Amino acid sequence: MFAIFKKEITGFFSSLTGLIVIIVFLLVNSLFMWVFPGEWNLLDNGYAGLDTLFFLSPWVFLFLVPAVTMRMIAEEKRLGTIELIYSKPVTERSIVYGKYLASVALVLLALIPCLVFYYSVYRLGSVPGNLDKGGTWGAFIGLFFLAAVYASAGVFASSLTDNQVIAFIIAVLISFFLFMGFDSFAYLPGLRKVDEFVIRLGINEHYKSMSRGVIDFRDIVYFVAVIVIFNDATRLVLLSRKWKKKS
Repeated sequence: MFAIFKKEITGFFSSLTGLIVIIVFLLVNSLFMWVFPGEWNLLDNGYAGLDTLFFLSPWVFLFLVPAVTMRMIAEEKRLGTIELIYSKPVTERSIVYGKYLASVALVLLALIPCLVFYYSVYRLGSVPGNLDKGGTWGAFIGLFFLAAVYASAGVFASSLTDNQVIAFIIAVLISFFLFMGFDSFAYLPGLRKVDEFVIRLGINEHYKSMSRGVIDFRDIVYFVAVIVIFNDATRLVLLSRKWKKKS
């Protein structure tokens, strides 16, 4: 697993993919927070907080994470190098988690520079340091878990096809449904009695819960469970490919 993880990380930065993803993520958030006028601009808003970052980042990651993961397995299939990986003494689970952890590592590297935003807002308040630290750190943790779910969905989408564009579209659709789909379905007329249950099936409710600064063990279990489900689904897709070749 470590060899695959190292290979993917090296590939990210040798092809500049990793740097581009990090720069785009930071640039988009920076422009809305500090440059573009409007309600999301901290200087125009007059409120020292990171609400803009935590509102925009899930949407930015919704496209950036699938862009990272779309090539993970699809490109291996297209080039035929997946067969070379199969010939090595590695299991399907090692392949999946090696690629998945590499994409999560890239997400973490994109989030770390956001500490500059935190420090800037911390100092900009009329009373320096007057910032909801618990809510801010909870939101950072929630954002990391949210992007980690996007990554697992992206690797799964990449295993379904050998076309990177199709893998990207599938990953965006799955991630969007997980983020907003359950919230929308909850208010359908036939689901009014179970609307709270349906909403809690989606990512957004758990992300907002963490953003309040209370790290509920149930929220962490939810994120981990969704990640494991997608990663196991990816492993089954890889196994089914091997079974087809044997038959």
